[in-house]
Amino acid sequence: MSFSLPDFRRKWSCRGYMSAGAAMVTAALGLSLLLAERAEARKYNSPLDIFGIAAPRPHKAVHAARIPLPRPRPEEAPKAQEQAPAEAEGKPSSDKASADKPAANKPAEAAPPPEKQASACRLALTEEIAIAPSIPDIRGPGACGGEDLVRLEAVILPDKRKVTVKPAAILRCTMASAIADWLRKDMVPLATSLGTTIGELDNFDSFECRGRNRVAGALLSEHGKANALDVRGIKLANGQSIGLTDRTMPREVRERVLHSVCSRFSTVLGPGSDWYHEDHIHLDLAQRRNDYRICQWNVWEPLPQIAPLLPAERPEEAPPREVAAKPETREGADEEAEKAPAPAEKPAAEGSKSQPHKPATKKRR
Repeated sequence: MSFSLPDFRRKWSCRGYMSAGAAMVTAALGLSLLLAERAEARKYNSPLDIFGIAAPRPHKAVHAARIPLPRPRPEEAPKAQEQAPAEAEGKPSSDKASADKPAANKPAEAAPPPEKQASACRLALTEEIAIAPSIPDIRGPGACGGEDLVRLEAVILPDKRKVTVKPAAILRCTMASAIADWLRKDMVPLATSLGTTIGELDNFDSFECRGRNRVAGALLSEHGKANALDVRGIKLANGQSIGLTDRTMPREVRERVLHSVCSRFSTVLGPGSDWYHEDHIHLDLAQRRNDYRICQWNVWEPLPQIAPLLPAERPEEAPPREVAAKPETREGADEEAEKAPAPAEKPAAEGSKSQPHKPATKKRR
């Protein structure tokens, strides 16, 4: 099939018109899409608004905001002056209770350690028995110290009188309770038999971190465990005192003290145990196997009131010392010797000087 030149030109011209029409249609569609996008973009903020370049938009009308007022106070509510004392007494109000509640966004604070519960001894040792405030536990050095400690300042007698402990003793609660019972139940009747009552306890030593008898390298003493008390005496209300190691005190009184302490304490050391306890009495509650007890205290005899240091004066009616010194067995022999004639004197040798005669004397025995 062959085409002529005019036909070929006519064909290509039709194709050119068709291409131009398609391009115009495409351009029209693109313009319409661009206008639609701009119209849609006007609904939203321009990304250039953050830099303040875009044209400012008109602001909406501002309306006045209404602030809510508190409701009126009801007539039956308590007044502010009446509420303040209630808060002072420890009754939290609603505002204070809400303030005490931790906020949700605040981290929870560490809970305080739980309080240590009081022991049975601490609950029994009330102010009606003794003035003994609790003190913190002692830890070390070494194995020294203890728990459930008190400072025994005074013992309250059944008649409400106070027996002062001078100086105050640091002891375990069990030891302090035993001292209080000993004074209240044993020493008060003893003082009553003497016509008075007790007023003060002479504390020689209580808690001290040391070895036995203060010997270097010795085993830990019960004093280092706050489980011992050294007592020198008990002062009475009438001014006198019961010296536990005083030999001028009646032996019966000291023996009554001996029997009372040996029945209450597991260890009693006094004069006769060793020379460390010659001037005081050691008391403790040491725990031993099979509840073994030690009671070593010798109650010495009282000292004589007048010591025979010098001989008595010689009475006037006493015979002379020379006569009193002659034994009775030789009185007859002495009388016969006096009656016998004296021996004749020998003549003195020539040229020798005569010496005077000395009478014989009797030696004393």
